[in-house]
Amino acid sequence: MRVCMIGTGYVGLVSGACFADFGHDVVCVDKDASKIERLNSGGIPIYEPGLDKLVADNVAAGRLSFTLDLAEAMKGADAVFIAVGTPSRRGDGHADLSYVYAASEEIAAYIDQYVVVVTKSTVPVGTGKEVLDIIAKARPDLKPGVDFSTASNPEFLREGAAISDFKRPDRVVVGAEEEAARDVMRELYRPLFINETPIVFTNRVTSELIKYAANAFLATKITFINEMADICEKTGANVQEVAKGIGLDGRIGSKFLHAGPGYGGSCFPKDTLALVQTAKDYGVPTKIVEAVVDINDTRKKAMADRVKEACGGSLKDKTVAVLGLTFKPNTDDMRDSPSLDVIPAMKADGATVRVHDPEGMEEAEKSFGETVTWCDGPYHAMEGADVVVLLTEWDAYRALDFKKMQSLLKAPIFVDLRNVYNPETMRDHGFSYVSIGRP
Repeated sequence: MRVCMIGTGYVGLVSGACFADFGHDVVCVDKDASKIERLNSGGIPIYEPGLDKLVADNVAAGRLSFTLDLAEAMKGADAVFIAVGTPSRRGDGHADLSYVYAASEEIAAYIDQYVVVVTKSTVPVGTGKEVLDIIAKARPDLKPGVDFSTASNPEFLREGAAISDFKRPDRVVVGAEEEAARDVMRELYRPLFINETPIVFTNRVTSELIKYAANAFLATKITFINEMADICEKTGANVQEVAKGIGLDGRIGSKFLHAGPGYGGSCFPKDTLALVQTAKDYGVPTKIVEAVVDINDTRKKAMADRVKEACGGSLKDKTVAVLGLTFKPNTDDMRDSPSLDVIPAMKADGATVRVHDPEGMEEAEKSFGETVTWCDGPYHAMEGADVVVLLTEWDAYRALDFKKMQSLLKAPIFVDLRNVYNPETMRDHGFSYVSIGRP
């Protein structure tokens, strides 16, 4: 089948490359000329393990291409995916759908055969109907459900594991009103049938809500275990053992029960906020999700206090070595990363901050500029530092040389906000060690 993917960001590029790897003919479109030029030159604008090879292999095979020309990309397309950004709108927290709506208007002009217009972006309930109405208004000569259909196909990709998530998903969700649209989507995902991947067919609004409900529930699990960690710190309990004890219950499950500095990234913060706002529009209280949003925001800001306490109550004239800037490992994504709250708070308390991240330095520089010292590696960051803060659990930080660390640090103080190290081991090596929810 021929696929047109609008947007070459995280979702669009990964999805387009994976569809091409399934054997479909995929053309990715973007308005950013520099991004398209980079892709056509063999570059990758985002960091995702394995994506560079996947893109290169499918470009070489002639199944994947990149263009600025939507008209050319849509010729003969069976499906057009809208995979543009839907950031939180300033002022009210609603998802900003301006890019989705603009793409819909442009799509309308180039429909030349029956095509399914699919929202891959995370969008609020009712967006698929809005897309349909936009196209119908722009092209009154086209009959909805006959000349074109709209569908919802939310993504459930974890940054850092996106390719395997696309190719071996827990499920695929498709919201469509017409059987013809469902047939197109079945054919697109037919390569997954061999793995017996469940494909959930429903209507558009249900599909749109499934995405928000899933992310809100996972964000709630993270926030819950973080609150349990706070109780553990007061009582002497161990949050990792609490998580294991409840996670073995099949009704709960072990995933997303890792205590830390709070969630970030491109999905959870904006999607929980958008769900709250959508619920308010319909007059439906979502007190649990509202509490999750508030607690997470407060938690990220409070993490700097952990560092301050470890240094005797003040960071004035202290040098802090920060390991990890991205919101999670194996990505260069800085969106809503805890580092964006923790580092400014430490600086406001008088600290000098030295930082390192294996892949996120370029993106992080857009946020921090010259307010921090950029270092070539974790040990470079520790030179002359009064305290080390492990903020993102990259593999590169999981087996640090304790003797080398002590030779570089002014004081052997280690604040582990991801519970990577064992408290007894750290004490045995002479460190003053602080972690989350562990005695």
